[in-house]
Amino acid sequence: MSSNLKKRILTSILLFSLLIVMFLYTYVMIISLIIIAIISWIEFYALISKIIKKDYLKDKLLRFFYKTLSLFYLSGLVYLILAIESGYSDLRIYLIYSVLIAIMSDIGGLIFGKIFKGKRLTKISPNKTISGSIGSFILSISLIPFFYKSQFDQNLINILIITIIISLTSQLGDLFISLLKRKAKVKDTSDLLPGHGGVLDRIDGIIFAIPLGIYLFIII
Repeated sequence: MSSNLKKRILTSILLFSLLIVMFLYTYVMIISLIIIAIISWIEFYALISKIIKKDYLKDKLLRFFYKTLSLFYLSGLVYLILAIESGYSDLRIYLIYSVLIAIMSDIGGLIFGKIFKGKRLTKISPNKTISGSIGSFILSISLIPFFYKSQFDQNLINILIITIIISLTSQLGDLFISLLKRKAKVKDTSDLLPGHGGVLDRIDGIIFAIPLGIYLFIII
């Protein structure tokens, strides 16, 4: 086993442990969300800055778009934190489930892609394959039995549809950040997490999965 793989496994265990503690203790969830949001914001800003350097007009437009998007996302995060703090326990379940779907999508893509290989999914990320994408959906769906009935009052078909949409969104979010890194000519957004790169490298799919997942659970 390579040293890089050992680092990835150790970091993954720590992240899963944090997720469990976040589920058990609301204040840990709130503090963790704030810290993760700040670090991701810094990494994303650094990534954007590397893409646009010399063109003044494009730089201004891109920075305006970035700040608007950041304000929108951070406002949603504040609302989510306040709602969870006020005792809306369903939001916490929706949040955790959306995060788990994104994680399982990432793991499924890695495992199935390594085992079955096959045709590449896109030129944006050469390591992603069609078999990996299918694996992402399969592992995401495997979570349903652990939440159905015990945590959700939606019918099975609704949960299945929501799960598939969240997994797809997570995969697209991953590809979007990969596209930005490709344009910025960097492998990782930072080296904060050993074996994984930056925080944004780990939550690239999650930051897209969370808002959509919560929204879908509320409206369906």
